[in-house]
Amino acid sequence: MSYSESELPKINPKTGKAFPVQLDDESLAKSLDPLSYDVLRKAGTEVDFTGKYYESETIGVYKCKACSAELFRSETKFHSGCGWPSFYAPTADDAVTLIEDRSLAPRIRTEVRCASCDSHLGHVFEGEGYEVPTDQRWCINSVSMILSTHCARRSSHSQRCIASMRSVILRK
Repeated sequence: MSYSESELPKINPKTGKAFPVQLDDESLAKSLDPLSYDVLRKAGTEVDFTGKYYESETIGVYKCKACSAELFRSETKFHSGCGWPSFYAPTADDAVTLIEDRSLAPRIRTEVRCASCDSHLGHVFEGEGYEVPTDQRWCINSVSMILSTHCARRSSHSQRCIASMRSVILRK
């Protein structure tokens, strides 16, 4: 039996297994605005300094706009001045996948994709000297994410969110 390419599951190159969330690109294109679709499924980018979450200090959880998988938390967000939301770490080691990006050859970058649905999120850079615990800047397109503020309503997690944000503010 033969399958068309659209019927085959997308495989995670890191695990060799199918991505947990298999998206139909045609349906996704209809449900998203054109820029979000271009970024998430065609590895586009939004114009710097224009994204909804670029300067946001709202406490919450940043999720993939295509599949709602948890990606980043506000306590790891920082102001890098690069024009896109910046984080110093994803929520978990397996929240994202990293792939080599040679689209700006000879410059080699590391692309960040959602580990649940393989949608493009942005890029991660290391060794830039930001005063963050990981020395990494996860530069993520606002249009690739949705911010869920429900964490502020959960008592134990809310306490950690607020304490973390206070420590970030006090360091400024």
